[in-house]
This record gives sequence, C-alpha cells and structure tokens, in this order.
Amino acid sequence: MSKRDLALDLFKSFKNTSMKKTSKPASLIPSIQSGKTGDPELISGVLSNLIADRDWDSGLAEGNLFVHWKKIVGDEIAQHATPISILDGTLTIQSSSTAWATQLQLMSNDLLMMIQKDAAGVLVENIVFIGPHGPSWKKGIRTIRNARGPRDTYG
Repeated sequence: MSKRDLALDLFKSFKNTSMKKTSKPASLIPSIQSGKTGDPELISGVLSNLIADRDWDSGLAEGNLFVHWKKIVGDEIAQHATPISILDGTLTIQSSSTAWATQLQLMSNDLLMMIQKDAAGVLVENIVFIGPHGPSWKKGIRTIRNARGPRDTYG
C-alpha cells in the first residue's frame, strides 16, 4: 500500500485543469471529489480522506485518549493518574502516589475495558502503572557518586 501526498495530488489536479485536458492515471486524482475539478470542497471531507489514506486513525485515537482522559476514566482517577505514553500496545500511567498506583494496578482489567470501550480505535493491550518520582538531591554539576545528599553529614 503506497501513501500519497495530498498536496501534490491537488497541485497536479489544479495544474491539469488550467491546461488542456489530458488523460491522467487514476492514482494522481484525489480519491473523492464532489462536483467538477477545481470546485471547493469541505475541509472536513478533505481531512477525512487524508486520515484514511495515510492510516492515521490509530494515532488520532491515541491522541484523543490523552485529551479526553478525564471523561474516559472519571474525575477521581483523572486527578491522581495521568497517561504518559503508549508504546507497542502498552499504556504507561503515572500516579500521584504509590498507594494510587497499587489501587489502579488492582483494578487494571476494569480500567483497560473502560479505555477500550470509550476510546475506540486505541490499540491498548496492557497497562503499566508507575508512582511519582522521588526528589533529586543532586544540586549543581559537581556531585559525589553514592553520596546521600544533604543527609550525609555524619561521616
């Protein structure tokens, strides 16, 4: 399956309408046109064709998961859990505390079913929960390896 460049296709179709009509291969013509060549089209139709031609459906569905996270999982979970990434079917979620990470891990099957039901087109097969990141005691460019930071005052 070859991917086409919509801008190039439109340029070639408009270029050919201004010159004398010649027969052109079907692969250079944009996929769906309503009316004559050169007539204005709705941008929603052009974008829908572009998304379908480039197979961007799953990528847009993943983006919608991040945008509509609060609506999909609910207010309480959304306050304490944030989706970080989707990689190879694994959704990584960072929680506000380790207690929330544990609780979400226990209900991961229900959460996965909610995501697959409400966010159609998202390819999530597994969920990984991580807790919050601890504070870093490294300050500045000169640090001592294996030191305990400001607590290391007793020798």
